[in-house]
Amino acid sequence: MKFGIVVFPGSNCDHDCFYVLDRVLAQETVYLWHRNQDLEGCECVVLPGGFSYGDYLRTGAIARFSPIMESIASFARAGGLVLGICNGFQVLVETGLLPGALLPNRQGLFICRPAHLRVENINTPFTNLFVPGEVVSIPIAHQQGNYFVSRETLAGLERNGHVLFRYCGPDGQIADRWNPNGSMSAAAGILSREGNILGMMPHPERSSEDILGSRDGRRVFLSIINWFENKRNGENR
Repeated sequence: MKFGIVVFPGSNCDHDCFYVLDRVLAQETVYLWHRNQDLEGCECVVLPGGFSYGDYLRTGAIARFSPIMESIASFARAGGLVLGICNGFQVLVETGLLPGALLPNRQGLFICRPAHLRVENINTPFTNLFVPGEVVSIPIAHQQGNYFVSRETLAGLERNGHVLFRYCGPDGQIADRWNPNGSMSAAAGILSREGNILGMMPHPERSSEDILGSRDGRRVFLSIINWFENKRNGENR
């Protein structure tokens, strides 16, 4: 499977994602410069974390106008897999590929620490190797991860199982004290209506090896690979 890692000015998790996909998981992986429009035949595009364009104006607000985003939108509309991590999630929201907005954390502070997440839906290209209701540990590192969306849209996301990850306690309990940034419905990861675009604030690439203290994030990437191989074998839509 071929992955493409988009690089914006200010991306700083691009090399981390490249390392996990290319070295740890042995997948063909290329960098995609934001000013180019050729996705080079990639079967999954990853928008990594960082501070695209320094996060000036608003997170992701400038990156959305990069030439490659037009290609990614067309790729996504055709059913291509797109994963946005942290700043990548913010760019996807600004582009309109995912609903809602990422507001400043309710404390107004940058948060960088491990977070417990409850896996809410495993019938997706991004979570099929998890267990329903499983609690995993994947770190967060952001200042604007407070997910906000209209109540009507949130109801639709929940009804269709498109809130894939929720912040929770160690035993899976959902409560305000376990919600690090104030996200509505404790949402940490949102799936698009068509099911092929995931935006998540936690960083799966930072929990992909034992030396990092957790390998839970690795299964996000392995799920994508598994889904694609099944699709290639005619076992998926």
